[in-house]
Amino acid sequence: MWERTKKFFEEARIEFRHVNWPTRAEAMRLTGVVVGLSIALAIFLGVFDYLFTSGIGYLAQRFVTGG
Repeated sequence: MWERTKKFFEEARIEFRHVNWPTRAEAMRLTGVVVGLSIALAIFLGVFDYLFTSGIGYLAQRFVTGG
């Protein structure tokens, strides 16, 4: 069992050498894209949630009061 574990870590180390790691500038740019898209999606979902909640509240109030 220990031999298999040792072999796994040796092969993993070899594979890490084949990885094409991004430069610092690429990593920063891509991180900015991810953060920007996350904020845009949060705003979109927040607006949709607000409109949906307001619509349901309006309908509930209309049907509870009878008109």
